[in-house]
Amino acid sequence: MKNTKTFSGEHLLWLKKRRIKLAVVWSLRVGLLLFFLLFWELSTRLGWADPFFVSSPSRIAATIGSLYAQGTLFYHIGVTLLETVVGFIAAVVLGYTVALLLWWSDLLRRVLEPYIVVLNALPKIAMGPLIIIWCGTGSKAIVFMTILVGIIVVIMHMLSAFLETDESKLLLLRSMGASKLQILTKLVIPSSRAAFISMLKVAVGMSWIGSIMGEYIVSRAGLGYLIVYGGQVFKLDLVMTATVVLCALAAAMYFLVVLLEKILVKNTKN
Repeated sequence: MKNTKTFSGEHLLWLKKRRIKLAVVWSLRVGLLLFFLLFWELSTRLGWADPFFVSSPSRIAATIGSLYAQGTLFYHIGVTLLETVVGFIAAVVLGYTVALLLWWSDLLRRVLEPYIVVLNALPKIAMGPLIIIWCGTGSKAIVFMTILVGIIVVIMHMLSAFLETDESKLLLLRSMGASKLQILTKLVIPSSRAAFISMLKVAVGMSWIGSIMGEYIVSRAGLGYLIVYGGQVFKLDLVMTATVVLCALAAAMYFLVVLLEKILVKNTKN
């Protein structure tokens, strides 16, 4: 337990205002969500919108209950979650490694940079038929699509952060005789920590886009499969349910990255 006697009155007042501001933000967030759900439900019950086309929170809850009773809810969630997490981790690790190599070699960066830009602009959905031929029709193809969507973003984001390292600090280390490896480990990587967290937040969204895109192309299970199947047989409650579950999972994954950010900031201060 913290000893408040060690804090000044001004600091305690600042902490109080910060807690109040945080409480207001969360209250508004939850309130906005509840208002949206209530308006959505009422609009379908009062006939303002056709529930066949837009579903409703109560119908989505019923569909979730039905999928759970059938024993398929967590199976489909697990399939998509595994594909997304594996693709996310692989894209981050590979992309970060490539960014380091491009920072290390100016020649390699100059040669490959145009190709990276072109790959980033390429619509990944166009690679669908090739991915099926290369990886088959299973989860490998979906994970590959997830990596393909995320890795270029990781490379470009981290390479930009590495290249923006404070030039005066670089000159100081060089004047002290530091090797390139020492500069990388002591300055470049630590100074890019904030950019790394920012990149993770972007990569989370890209990984979900990639996995669902892959399930659209080829899948036998997963939330993307439920969306495609629901659309084909006009079960729009199933489509909306899978979409809502996707939103919840993406939000949970994003908040895990936010938690990691808080841990890193706390360790840096300590």
